[in-house]
Amino acid sequence: MFDNGSINFDILKRRAYNLRWATVPEGVIPLTAADPDFPCAPEIAEDVCRFAKERYFCYGPPEGLPEFRESMAGYFQNKRGIPAAPDHIFPVDSAAFGIYITCKAFLSPGDEAIIFDPVDFLFRYSIETVGAKAVPFAIPPGTDIVDFELLEKLINNNTKLICLCNPLNPTGKVFTRQELESLGKIAIKYNLLILSDEIWSDIIFSPYQYTSVASVNEEIRDSTITITGFSKAYGLAGLRIGAVMASNPGHYKKLLEASLHNSTVHGANVVSQVAATTALNKCVYWLEDFLKHLQAMRDLCVGELNTVNGFKCIAPEGCYVAFVNITGTKKNSKEVQQLLMDKAKVAVVPGLKEWFGEGAEGFIRLSFATSEDVLADALSRIKSTVNSL
Repeated sequence: MFDNGSINFDILKRRAYNLRWATVPEGVIPLTAADPDFPCAPEIAEDVCRFAKERYFCYGPPEGLPEFRESMAGYFQNKRGIPAAPDHIFPVDSAAFGIYITCKAFLSPGDEAIIFDPVDFLFRYSIETVGAKAVPFAIPPGTDIVDFELLEKLINNNTKLICLCNPLNPTGKVFTRQELESLGKIAIKYNLLILSDEIWSDIIFSPYQYTSVASVNEEIRDSTITITGFSKAYGLAGLRIGAVMASNPGHYKKLLEASLHNSTVHGANVVSQVAATTALNKCVYWLEDFLKHLQAMRDLCVGELNTVNGFKCIAPEGCYVAFVNITGTKKNSKEVQQLLMDKAKVAVVPGLKEWFGEGAEGFIRLSFATSEDVLADALSRIKSTVNSL
């Protein structure tokens, strides 16, 4: 399912936007946005077609289709060890929107929220959009120790929220249970809410194990908003579907109000909910095979990148992106990104503040959710270009 022959490049060149095949010049390989090159599991398409053939596209309930909520509750219970209830979960049109409505519900102008550095720009964007301040907390690469004493020093009377991205995009760090316990204790001590973005939680490489912060204990769970989605694990980015869970009934009520679902101004697409339900109920086999392929691509990617002059890449523990230290080239992130685009004909994401925060300078990010043929070609181009400087 995950070889070069399974990819329809003609379709990707028409449909794969967001820095990918449909937006780059002909001949350029995009290792940019974290979106698979492979088609989704066939069961998802079949169930979407079956739903569409019935020709009724009615309003769904504001809190989501019952079958979607039940499937999500089963997922959180069985895979994440969280005693989840369907009544505390609702769908949103993306994990990104889940992050935004959490900030909207629990932050006011002048409040502060702690975000990791580096981390995806959506955290800072959501916090600043509601008038609050994003306070960066540096997370070291790899297995280096996280300084939770420094995290505690960042907290003041204006701090309301700690934003957890686990696994961490762009570095691929998977937080240990001990680290999550430390973070959770701090949140409880200062009466802070934890926003846990777990969209990457199904992409974990051996021998690492994933722990949801809400599974650590009841007290931490009661202070956690858990957000996930289906774009990374199941290739459904264009369907824009995610889920938000809050074990605390008061938190759930505030989130649903902030979502505007009750007014029909906003809401999650019912077809997307059908697709997501099928993914959870029928497509675990597909995800397992996808993960095996990704582990092989991770190993290929890291091995080759570490033979490039001036590059240093720590193997990600999760996520299908490689975060590459390029300081040895004596060029900055933007310069290396432009060099690879112009000379190697490979598109990557530069480690700029607007993408990942100040801690990303000196790095580039590459997605390896593609075939071995495409990835090997891209890596060969990168190596040839940089090593010839």
